Amino acid sequence: MPAVSAAQQKAAGAALSAKRGETPKSKLKGASKSMVESMTEKQLEELAHTKRKGKPEHRV
Repeated sequence: MPAVSAAQQKAAGAALSAKRGETPKSKLKGASKSMVESMTEKQLEELAHTKRKGKPEHRV
């Protein structure tokens, strides 16, 4: 499932980094904090690797 906004993509990237152990989970805020617990690494990867061109910053 592709990201629908740039903010969602950024949150998924942060959660993916924490899931892989590259970033401490304590540094996460907001949506990325819940994403790391509720999504698999594969799902996070799909969201994080979506192209950003044409995406709104936030979903309306």
